[in-house]
Order: sequence, then C-alpha cells, then structure tokens
Amino acid sequence: MSDTMENSDLRRKVLEVHRRLVAVYGDEPPRKRLDPVSEMVDTILSQNTNDRLRDIAFDRLRRKFPTWEAVRDAPVEEIEDAIRVAGLSGQKARRIKEALQRITEERGEISLDFLGDLGVEEAREWLTSFKGIGPKTAAIVLLFSLGMPAFPVDTHVHRVSKRLGLIGKNVSREKAHEILERLVPPELYYTFHLNLIRHGREVCHARRPKCEVCVLKDLCDHYRSTVEGGK
Repeated sequence: MSDTMENSDLRRKVLEVHRRLVAVYGDEPPRKRLDPVSEMVDTILSQNTNDRLRDIAFDRLRRKFPTWEAVRDAPVEEIEDAIRVAGLSGQKARRIKEALQRITEERGEISLDFLGDLGVEEAREWLTSFKGIGPKTAAIVLLFSLGMPAFPVDTHVHRVSKRLGLIGKNVSREKAHEILERLVPPELYYTFHLNLIRHGREVCHARRPKCEVCVLKDLCDHYRSTVEGGK
C-alpha cells in the first residue's frame, strides 16, 4: 500500500473515531479561554498532576500574586509555596519565573498575544525554546488560548492513538504531534483532543483497558492483536 493510500485510510479512520466518540461523549463547547500567559502557566502546573490539583495551584498562585509581574519578581521559594499542591513545585516555580523573565526581556512586557500574528510553526518554535515548554504545552497555548491549529498530545492521546493504530507503536509523544496534525482535520482538533483524553481516562486505561465496552474496538489494532488474537 502506498503512503498516500495508507494516509487516506487513516484519515477515514480518524473521522470514524471522531464520529463515535462524539456520539458517546458529545461535542463539547469551547471552554472559557485563558489569555496565553495564563494558559502557559496553567499547563506548566498541570505537568505530572491531575486537573483538580492544577486548578488549586493556579488559584493559589493568582491569589498570592495578583499580577504576572508580581510572580516574575517574587522569590522562587514564595512561588513554590503557592503551587506546592501540584507537585514538583520547585521545578515548576523556577520554570514559571524564568519564562516570565524571558518574556519580559524579549517582548518588553508579559504578554504572548503577539503569537497570534505568527504562523503556527513559528509560534510553536518560539514557545518550545523555553525550558519546560515542550510540544504539548505549546500546542495547548496555541489551540486553547489563541485558536490556532495545533494538536496537543498528552499521555492519554498518545496511548489511545497508538492502540488505535493512528500512529506507530514506537512513535514518541513529540513525533505524534506532527503525525496527528497531518491526519486530523484542523476543525476537529479541539473536540478530538478532548474526547481522546476522556476515552483514555474512562475506557482505554493504561493497565487494564475496558476493551469489552469500547465503542472503538473493531477499529483498534490493540484489540485485534491482544484480545481477538488471544482467543
């Protein structure tokens, strides 16, 4: 099979996966949009923790420091204390402070609104040049805050996409961003991303996926090779 034919088949598969997941989980309306700096900080806080603890940490940070300038100028130890609940607080505090300092140095103010005037690749390259900001964080800022066509790949999206066969078994999470951005229609990025996460949390678990109740099992390479193949 040629690469063109294979990609065409995968795109049809993406559309069918999308259709079924929307039927189960719905087509969520866009969430309240954060400004790009807030989205960046929020996503750094989300690393290696859950949404509830991330939100608590973000709220505590904003209560203690009413402006991003105040966070930038605060001692790392005070930032760390405010976000401790999210885990890895020392590392996250340093990365947040360093990012805010560098934005100020390069832009003269703490704002990332200018990214909306750049192309997706240029904006992504600028963001990922920061320590602690990888492809996922950059894509979240671009998609959720600026409405730009970038597809975030977290651990759930990576796992489910791999099991479905949308990406290869050995494809890294970083490489998956590039592949899925080519396969998924840009207008579906938001909903497809959120529904893959929800499916990963509720059905396609890392250790014990609930294949018996999965609406995607007939489309799933993992199910065919491990469940059906083991019969």
